[in-house]
Amino acid sequence: MMESYLNENFEVKSKNSSEEALQRWRRLCRVVKNPKRRFRFTANLSKRGEAAAMRRTNQEKIRVAVLVSKAALQFILGVQLSDYKVPEEVEDAGFEICGDELGSIVEGHDVKKFRHHGGVNGIAEKLSTSTTEGLNNDTELLNRRQQIYGINKFTESAATSFWVFVWEAFQDMTLMILGVCAIVSLLVGIATEGWPKGAHDGLGIVASILLVVFVTATSDYRQSLQFRDLDKEKKKISIQVTRNGYRQKMSIYELLPGDIVHLAIGDQVPADGLFVSGFSVLIDESSLTGESEPVMVSSENPFLLSGTKVQDGSCKMLVTSVGMRTQWGKLMATLSEGGDDETPLQVKLNGVATIIGKIGLFFAVVTFAVLVQGLVSQKLQQGSLRSWTGDDALELLEFFAVAVTIVVVAVPEGLPLAVTLSLAFAMKKMMNDKALVRHLAACETMGSATTICSDKTGTLTTNHMTVVKTCFCLNSKEVSSNKDSSSLCSELPEPAVKLLQQSIFNNTGGEVVINQNGKREILGTPTEAAILEFGLSLGGDFQGERQACKLVKVEPFNSTKKKMSVVVELPGGGLRAHCKGASEIILAACDKVLNSNGEVVPLDEESTNHLKDTINQFASEALRTLCLAYVELENGFSTEDPIPVSGYTCIGVVGIKDPVRPGVKESVAMCRSAGITVRMVTGDNINTAKAIARECGILTDDGIAIEGPEFREKSQKELLELIPKIQVMARSSPLDKHTLVKHLRTTFGEVVAVTGDGTNDAPALHEADIGLAMGIAGTEVAKESADVIILDDNFSTIVTVAKWGRSVYINIQKFVQFQLTVNVVALIVNFTSACLTG
Repeated sequence: MMESYLNENFEVKSKNSSEEALQRWRRLCRVVKNPKRRFRFTANLSKRGEAAAMRRTNQEKIRVAVLVSKAALQFILGVQLSDYKVPEEVEDAGFEICGDELGSIVEGHDVKKFRHHGGVNGIAEKLSTSTTEGLNNDTELLNRRQQIYGINKFTESAATSFWVFVWEAFQDMTLMILGVCAIVSLLVGIATEGWPKGAHDGLGIVASILLVVFVTATSDYRQSLQFRDLDKEKKKISIQVTRNGYRQKMSIYELLPGDIVHLAIGDQVPADGLFVSGFSVLIDESSLTGESEPVMVSSENPFLLSGTKVQDGSCKMLVTSVGMRTQWGKLMATLSEGGDDETPLQVKLNGVATIIGKIGLFFAVVTFAVLVQGLVSQKLQQGSLRSWTGDDALELLEFFAVAVTIVVVAVPEGLPLAVTLSLAFAMKKMMNDKALVRHLAACETMGSATTICSDKTGTLTTNHMTVVKTCFCLNSKEVSSNKDSSSLCSELPEPAVKLLQQSIFNNTGGEVVINQNGKREILGTPTEAAILEFGLSLGGDFQGERQACKLVKVEPFNSTKKKMSVVVELPGGGLRAHCKGASEIILAACDKVLNSNGEVVPLDEESTNHLKDTINQFASEALRTLCLAYVELENGFSTEDPIPVSGYTCIGVVGIKDPVRPGVKESVAMCRSAGITVRMVTGDNINTAKAIARECGILTDDGIAIEGPEFREKSQKELLELIPKIQVMARSSPLDKHTLVKHLRTTFGEVVAVTGDGTNDAPALHEADIGLAMGIAGTEVAKESADVIILDDNFSTIVTVAKWGRSVYINIQKFVQFQLTVNVVALIVNFTSACLTG
């Protein structure tokens, strides 16, 4: 009966619970002993309402600003702005524009002011910065800039002191009643029996109250410190910044107006700013405005708002406003007070505490009634019902104290908080084991996980990649050392080498830079770094190639297209498109190939079969394969035109080695013995995926490996038979991953944990019971959608999280059973004792 009542009224989801469900259990727990303590770690729904209202306001403000800026463009040539007056303190600091003016330009999308101040370059000059070199790292200059424009942090509530927790512990209704009883007992006792004999009972009650208060406050204070430490870890976000001419990683909280920030797919825009340069930049502003339609940012619409996400493309941004000068800063200050959703177990235990509280209150009233009835009966027998003495008053007070004590002892008011403390302890331990838990509920849910859908690259493998095999001009060669690469360079025709270097150094999302120590450093994803390293080993010059060719258009890599393309303007004139990506996809777009002499020849059946066999051979050796190709474009090509998808000439194929992480095979076996099924979901070639899966122990003889396109074509009936057997899904799209997770959860009743690192993984992470984002390779979008961040990107850490989840769940169950047993026994003992006394 109790279980059905709890399921009906105290049921919430482990994530994304409806507001109605959160409100329902709060209404049922309205009357509690200490509301401040009981509801300390539950979501503040009123603050969330304020945040939602702020989003709606932002949406309207930005919509109006865009309309105004469009209208302004029509009249901008004929209108002169009144001269802007630079505030004296800003001028004295060496700047020519103030924070308020910068804020009004970006937040208001004010094109007139933007043009009036000279566009991006003019504003950069007024901020005493360079769009190429960035800020000077001189500490005194940075401090001066910080004093004028502020820091990139939003206002947070001050840390709660220990004495506040003591005061909150005193707010317990039953303790306050006992406190009144103690005072009355002291007054009456001293008046009738004198000091110190008459004070014994009253002081005993006071000592008990103080003991309870200080033990409770100490426990709560320690818990709050743990949560504060975890919050600090959650906020550690780094971004690529250029300062002093060097590109470096920096915390977003160190950013200042004038900084040059490099943004790529999946990054969160860390401050308000202006677009400097870049390609195909799409911004998702839904987190700030609630508007789901992405916004194209370019030199015509250069405004970037803090807190928005880069959905596609890459760019450089000039920071203009930081911290509380941005709408995101104000929104985050409100959201931080909203808190996290309470966990299902917390809500259930609140329900249990409420039910037992009502039972305890009933027994307390009955006990008091029985004791009073006993006293009245005694006085009736003695015939002294009309004469009441001080001793009688003390006895009545004692009866009342006994009744209140029954409520104190019997009601497990601290039970939900004790569970929160257990979860917080587990979160701290998981943090030491390289797993940052973002939501408390994940600690509970991970303990009941039955399926883990894991990425391959960087999770099951080390993510340290090197090119070890190649096939250029239809000739395969092993290149596991620089000597092999030099040999390859001498064997290939010179035109083919030049074409290869042009493709590698222009069609890349990475960069080769000289760091502050004067050493060469390769920036970018491990795949990009491996290919750039290979290009350098061929004797290539990254900066020379980039300066020789002008980038006209870039289509960055994403997991849907599985390729990256660029259009470059050649030194001698003419346009050429380079493309690289999944081997079978790029090869299908080719109709020509470079032969052994470096000449372009038609791609006949024999050459196609040779390349396909090479790709399969590389893949069966657990190598990632990428194909490189190019196509000459006609002079009429416009940046508005899409980059061609066919007619390419195949330059060749590279095989990249990414070794399996040590200990993964043992971790997979441990999962299987614990009843957890591990599935690999990857965008790689199916042969590569199968080879790695066998090495890890994921793919067994009775398991199925399937490609995403084939999975998509299956009917509902076929999926019901197929999904339980799937152990590897290769060439999968984000939608395939989402579909697999959804079916496992809804159709098969599995509790699913999913790993992800890319922007497009966000839907699957959101759909899963537990979303696990990668801390090193993961984008900010993926991390924000996740429940747990795996700080070392290691599959073994995921297994550790599952262990902790099970341990926490079992310990909480045992603790709850023990606590409830103690409470029930205490209730029975107190009630029986009181009745016998009465």
